[in-house]
Amino acid sequence: MPAQHTHAEPDWVHRHPHEPNLAVPAGDGAFAVELPDGVARTFTLAAVQQMPAVTVDNCRIVSTGHGVSGPFRFTGVTLHEFLRQVLPAELTWRHVDVVSIDGFGTRLLPADLADPPAGRPPLLAYVIDGAPLTRGQGLVRLIVPAEVDDALRQVKWVGVIRVAAEEATS
Repeated sequence: MPAQHTHAEPDWVHRHPHEPNLAVPAGDGAFAVELPDGVARTFTLAAVQQMPAVTVDNCRIVSTGHGVSGPFRFTGVTLHEFLRQVLPAELTWRHVDVVSIDGFGTRLLPADLADPPAGRPPLLAYVIDGAPLTRGQGLVRLIVPAEVDDALRQVKWVGVIRVAAEEATS
């Protein structure tokens, strides 16, 4: 049965092979942020580590074909803070697509970031249980702590964050 998608999600969201032994991709964890005007900036792991960090306890990763793992303690920058620091102040964004280098992705709306469950915001994590994430674990990965039943919004190996602007009204 094909995955169910909301009207706001493109067909590629949540698609990737559910192979538990997927080969670890090469790379240093750097990823791009693509703005609505076509400008792209690259962010390294070191740049992300310079942003204010938060730690979220009791995170689980429950993913189709991969089983349950955790609980984990993840540290990183909240996606809300990351976007606040890197987006132009005048940009009103409609959604962000966080896409892995293996093609898996998810879409987050402003409400997902502005009003997360207390102490459980989505974050670009780079530390797990006090140790840096390995390349196999993602180096930088999107963790959505409020998701507890199926990790369809958690993106390992972040490759690009695409920002869509609010459409102008006349």
